[in-house]
Amino acid sequence: MLDWLGSALAGALEPPARIAQELVAGLGQSDEARVFGAGRAAAASAALANGVASHMLELDDVHKGSTLHAAAPVIPAALAVAEREHADGPAFLLAVVLGYDAALRIGEAVNPSHYRFWHPTGTAATFGAAVAAGSLLRLSPAQMLDALGTAGTQAAGLWEFNADGAMSKHLHPGKAAFNGVLAADLARRGFTGATRILEGERGFFRAMSSEFVASAVLDGLGERWKIAENCYKLYACCGHTHSAIDVALDFRAQRGWQGAEALELLDEVAVETYGPGYAIVKEMNPRTAYQAKFSLAYCVAAALLEGAVGLAQFAPERFDATGVRDAALARLLGRIRVSVAPDLSARYPGEWGTRLTWRLRDGSAHMLGAAFPRGNPENPVSTAGLEAKFGALVAPRYSPTLVEQALALVRQLPAVPDLAAAFGVLV
Repeated sequence: MLDWLGSALAGALEPPARIAQELVAGLGQSDEARVFGAGRAAAASAALANGVASHMLELDDVHKGSTLHAAAPVIPAALAVAEREHADGPAFLLAVVLGYDAALRIGEAVNPSHYRFWHPTGTAATFGAAVAAGSLLRLSPAQMLDALGTAGTQAAGLWEFNADGAMSKHLHPGKAAFNGVLAADLARRGFTGATRILEGERGFFRAMSSEFVASAVLDGLGERWKIAENCYKLYACCGHTHSAIDVALDFRAQRGWQGAEALELLDEVAVETYGPGYAIVKEMNPRTAYQAKFSLAYCVAAALLEGAVGLAQFAPERFDATGVRDAALARLLGRIRVSVAPDLSARYPGEWGTRLTWRLRDGSAHMLGAAFPRGNPENPVSTAGLEAKFGALVAPRYSPTLVEQALALVRQLPAVPDLAAAFGVLV
């Protein structure tokens, strides 16, 4: 919850999020739920705007098996309905856990073939948002089935936006959150949905994947909770770059390089990755900050030269129509080679692995690899680390006081009697 809140609050001030806020302000007058950075709106509208904001900075969480960012669609849907219904903290947290479970299980059932064309954060997560909203509305089993049917018929999100660096990626979790609330609200009123929306002859599985494992939805259901597999992002870019960033930062630290020493000492860097990830992060000469977030080569170059891959490394002024403006970064990019390794592809999505081989000017070669990025359960980050991440995102954009208020609120969530009143501190 804390990790999501930092991304949502910071992302709410970015231009695409502002556009979404202006839109929802005109979707009818209501003050059911808050829109971060922009007052209040109807619950579904607030879920839309906050969902867009949550995914703006590429710092929201991710799940390996489903390749899905669950927080951005599920928590805005849950929070908006919880505020409207004046739900307590335990009911809200339960809704979030259930929403994660539905989204990640359905995402795993269709991954990785689904991922070729579809962004699971916009597709499978729609089911998670509906389950979270439906839990707070205390839907009956029959009503929840209707809600899932209505959610599935709205599930969408194509990867084609990546070719243009369009804003669609931010829209996907917002629309999934909106559609989830809409589906649950309709079901409560008796609106029916497809009862076999997943496994039916023309349902989600067959329509949106070439291979699926339906049993993944029920495997360990009620015993093994998917939210425990959650992975936190420590870099402001696509998760498929993170293992390589970790390795590049580790190598820089091992060598004791400062400043641009990497440029002076490196002859070539060979980066191996897995196929589905490569398809998303193969840009070699980003011309915009957005493209840079999906450029494995740029992220590795920034890690090696600057020792950091944060928001500053994706400032718009770093890029122009010809590519990366910084001369040192541009030169190092020319020495980076990215390729797909069949063995790493075979282990995806269970592992998000990488290997980097450095060839130095002195003729020596060095190789390092990693299977799991930092922030994964297998390579965990501490609560203190996540609190520091939150403060770094929120304090400069709002105030240190808001940081302390938000930290206190999140710590007290299990005892909060009314979500609507509790979140009043974050106005």
